[in-house]
Amino acid sequence: MKPKFKNPEAWQQAELLMQPALIRLVDNIRSQVEPANWTATYQEVQTPIPGYLLCLERNGEQHQFDLWEMCYKICFRDYAPTHAPGETAEVDIDTSLIEAETGDVDWQQLEVKAKRVVTEVLAGLKSGQNVS
Repeated sequence: MKPKFKNPEAWQQAELLMQPALIRLVDNIRSQVEPANWTATYQEVQTPIPGYLLCLERNGEQHQFDLWEMCYKICFRDYAPTHAPGETAEVDIDTSLIEAETGDVDWQQLEVKAKRVVTEVLAGLKSGQNVS
């Protein structure tokens, strides 16, 4: 799904958050999958939009997760992905990830949310659900 922004300010806020969210996401994936004995690899994809899949494997069990979708869960409020090709949905930026006084990324809040998203993904694997 491609996010749709309400206004230019929301677009700028998303630009501010996406790269730091990806950095924190990948670091949290690494730190959480290693102790759980998952092997994590990344696969480049071109459709529906260029990006990467997180591929997890353990004891013959395999799962794939779209890294952009995971970043969206971090950067947007109450993000719920849809998988219809070409579909767009209006999103709300999680402004708690932006420091009100400076307009910079609140790295502490970003870390907390990235860690929560990765924990939810791994918890879904334990319960047999694919949550991405």
